[in-house]
Amino acid sequence: MPRKLRVEYPGAIYHVMSRDDGRENKSDPAKLAIAARLRKETTLTVKAIAVRLHLGTSKSANVRLSQWNRDQVCDQQNQRPSS
Repeated sequence: MPRKLRVEYPGAIYHVMSRDDGRENKSDPAKLAIAARLRKETTLTVKAIAVRLHLGTSKSANVRLSQWNRDQVCDQQNQRPSS
């Protein structure tokens, strides 16, 4: 029996199997963007996110994620037009 179709809507996060071959860096901006979104929009712990995205240990993932968030805030502040 086939699976039921997934209900899809814009902005949703879906489970996708990870077939990471280890080529992506642990501090890859794309991985950190996904991790930040998962941390913000779900109840997943940093440890669970680190395991799913192959970010290393939860402690090192937390450090990289915190640094990435700080960089994003700085980038947003620098892009604001001054009045």
